[in-house]
Amino acid sequence: MNEFMDMFSSSDPSAVSTSVKLLLLLTVLSLAPSILILMTSFTRIIIVLSFVRTSLATQQMPPNQVLIGLALFLTFFIMAPTFGDVYNDALQPLFAEEITLDEAYDRASAPVKGFMAKHTRQKDLALFMNYTNGDKPETLEDIPLTTLVPAFAISELKTAFQMGFMIFIPFLVIDMAVASVLMSMGMMMLPPVMISLPFKILLFVLVDGWYLITHSLLSGF
Repeated sequence: MNEFMDMFSSSDPSAVSTSVKLLLLLTVLSLAPSILILMTSFTRIIIVLSFVRTSLATQQMPPNQVLIGLALFLTFFIMAPTFGDVYNDALQPLFAEEITLDEAYDRASAPVKGFMAKHTRQKDLALFMNYTNGDKPETLEDIPLTTLVPAFAISELKTAFQMGFMIFIPFLVIDMAVASVLMSMGMMMLPPVMISLPFKILLFVLVDGWYLITHSLLSGF
């Protein structure tokens, strides 16, 4: 601990530079959850899975831990090629001391930018580019992460809500049909959700809903 504190109090420029890099690394690690949520496919996946549970009206089934765990492993599966490029092009040469930390950052950001740009709408990207009054980027490398990340995030939110709307439709039809039948029978005091829930679960199981949802998420990336 004393050596760590001496590193920050040292007047040696190289020691100060190393301590600053260490501080920046600790900062990045503390922001890792936010990076995982906003720069990967996690946002779309967890929102779509939440829409599935809400449309089924099963309250807390599946539990939040199951949905988050499934979304996390699907994210790792989808992002595996991108993470592989980051490791091979940036981390491995950095650990071998073949490149500097700045070069590793540039190499690591390239595949991540490529993934985000592929799934970012031009309108959303132009919104943030126009706000900064910056020059129109000619290449992907010219787009700063501070601009690309929020544009990618709102694009993912829009896509997730579009998928959620499509998920809601068949279950909404079941709710309306059950409510109409109950009203025609004069059973207005009986909650329609109580009757429609088994039918919605049955429909979801018969069409193999988890397979279809997962297939749609994977094919979207």
